[in-house]
Amino acid sequence: MTQTRAASRRIPVLVTLLVALIAAVLTPGRAEAASLQEVTGFGSNPGALRMFRYVPDGLPDGRPVVVALHGCTQNATGYGTGSGWLQLADRWGFSVVLPQQQSANNASSCFNWFQSGDIARGQGEAASVAQMVDRQLADTAADASRVYVTGLSAGGGMSTVMMAAYPERFAAGGIVAGLPYGCAQAAGSPYVCMYVGATQTPRQWGDRVRAARPGYTGPWPTLIAFQGTADYTVKPVNMTDLMRQWTDVQGADQTADVSDTVAGYPHQVFRDAGGRAVVETYSVTGMGHGQPVDPGSGSEQCGSAGAYVLDVNLCAAYRMGRAWGLG
Repeated sequence: MTQTRAASRRIPVLVTLLVALIAAVLTPGRAEAASLQEVTGFGSNPGALRMFRYVPDGLPDGRPVVVALHGCTQNATGYGTGSGWLQLADRWGFSVVLPQQQSANNASSCFNWFQSGDIARGQGEAASVAQMVDRQLADTAADASRVYVTGLSAGGGMSTVMMAAYPERFAAGGIVAGLPYGCAQAAGSPYVCMYVGATQTPRQWGDRVRAARPGYTGPWPTLIAFQGTADYTVKPVNMTDLMRQWTDVQGADQTADVSDTVAGYPHQVFRDAGGRAVVETYSVTGMGHGQPVDPGSGSEQCGSAGAYVLDVNLCAAYRMGRAWGLG
């Protein structure tokens, strides 16, 4: 009698285990998380760059695209992760294109924002990045009206190249410790541009952009810029010149319509005659050369600190994304 009762108690347990086993076999396994993938054959690639991209799992059609360009000595993977862009892509639902420089083009892996053959429409590295955008739009059925370009340092310089040479492809640009378009040519040297700046009026700056896309009547991409006040690699005057260049392109004056602070840092907004914010600047007090991040799990936090990725309690990628309506 005791053995019979024990057996009867074991039957429900065995049935439960059997049901669980069948469910495990029949239920599809959870897909692996998205990862950075290299894309080849994206065009003629005259700049000989590599293309990487990140597409969150289950991303629907019609989502935005962010093109993120790394700084010198960096690569696509490190910049995409450190800057916070991949984290935000998962959070908000957009894809990221990450061009990568090759040492054969530049020994320090800098994008060649200062080379005339790489900054003109239809040529060199600029054309390669444009081809990456076209490939991404075709492969992901993304929203062609919501493509954005951003980058750090040399990547920031190449971002202004894309805004000037291919303005119809980008709704906005986000420049971090970067340079105005044509700065090396205006200053006579990339190093003079970086360390001293170029002497140009707003109209002269704007004319350089307009000459990059002759006959284009707009709309031009809007601009957000971030600059450390203690940056001795790309001097803060370059953000001032970016503001002068892109307010002129947008037909706005150089007087800020909003001057306040964000996370304790000076922040300005410049509006056009219609009241639209066309240029926005963040002056990160005491920050050296790098990408501002704010690691953590808070709603406004993103990124992870590393070489040239600096924890200053302000995540530049988050601020750009919010301004661009990604969130």
